[in-house]
Amino acid sequence: MTAYNSSLLKLLDERGYIHQVTDAAALDALASKEVVSAYVGFDATAPSLHVGNLVSIMMLRRLQQAGHKPIVLMGGGTTKVGDPSGKDESRKLLTSEVIDSNIAKIRRVFSGLLTFGDGPTDAIMVNNADWLDKLQYIDLLRDVGPHFTINRMLTFDSVRLRLDREQPLTFLEFNYMILQAYDFLELSRRAGCRAQFGGSDQWGNIVNGMELARRIDGTELFGVTTPLITTADGAKMGKTAQGAVWLDGEMLSPYDYWQFWRNTQDADVGKFLKLFTDLSLEDIGKLESLQGAQINEAKIVLATEATAMLHGREAALAAEATARETFAGGGAGESLPTLNMGEGIPILAALTGLGFCASNGEAKRKIAEGAVRVDDVTVNDPGLLVTPRDEPVKLSLGKKRHGLLVR
Repeated sequence: MTAYNSSLLKLLDERGYIHQVTDAAALDALASKEVVSAYVGFDATAPSLHVGNLVSIMMLRRLQQAGHKPIVLMGGGTTKVGDPSGKDESRKLLTSEVIDSNIAKIRRVFSGLLTFGDGPTDAIMVNNADWLDKLQYIDLLRDVGPHFTINRMLTFDSVRLRLDREQPLTFLEFNYMILQAYDFLELSRRAGCRAQFGGSDQWGNIVNGMELARRIDGTELFGVTTPLITTADGAKMGKTAQGAVWLDGEMLSPYDYWQFWRNTQDADVGKFLKLFTDLSLEDIGKLESLQGAQINEAKIVLATEATAMLHGREAALAAEATARETFAGGGAGESLPTLNMGEGIPILAALTGLGFCASNGEAKRKIAEGAVRVDDVTVNDPGLLVTPRDEPVKLSLGKKRHGLLVR
């Protein structure tokens, strides 16, 4: 770890958030003497953010914990364009109404993770549609266009990788990096923002914004990126066979969110405790040192702390209690996901309805593998009709996914 003086960079460094910093010494000095405002941008392509966004959200939380001011930038304008970074094809274009609805739902996630208000270190949420929607195209070309060269834009990963794979990159998407750079300039003017945080794939976009502000306003801005968060087996953080791990409790139950963290690989427990919980480094060190079967208790702590941060302590403890009862006692706790089966439901429909399988074909394969159980009895017949009983029927897929069928 680098020797930093400011509480901000010390905190980010010791918990594993820093991949690259532009002029680390200058940012360290600035954060040591005054409150620094920094932002992360989030496009509203879905009604919820997902676990892949969480490390950037946690950087804003750490910023606030270190006595500085977080700015959450919602991409009401940039969502209409679509970020080509890491994408093989163009995103589906969304209407303004859908984007506004998504932003309203996403706002709920931040309310529990950051403290919003009017104070010097209180978080604020802004929408780049407030300025991007009002831009006059010719004015933008004249004022901003001269500061970007096509030669350099073609070297950025978001463009180069798409072209190397001979996949189309629309002129609309090509403009995204200009708009993101303009966001940084606009936030420095409107909110005194001095830094942008983001994933390592955003480095080029962040540097663009810094250079634009320096050339137009003479303002010194900074950038900090996180490493790509992968699991011990090299998989991208948050990618599961069941799909995205949503942060909104209406799209993924607190129990399923708890289970996601409980299923962390042994080698990732310490890293994830540092990144995604508020536990002290001393406590994390003790949990990291657990060996053998005891590491499962560290995973339970990780799951409960991460879930409590997002969904509240009560929901997290309920999820933990349900899991302990389900795994240790063979029971069916109250927090398991439920599905109404009416007067009866085909087993394939039950598996897809609970979200355990993405299709009937996948459900049939799981049954053929012997991975599906009803009330702890293995199911062999893909044509099985599950009928109501006096008590809820427990449906299990493998050892770690359980749900209840109710009438």
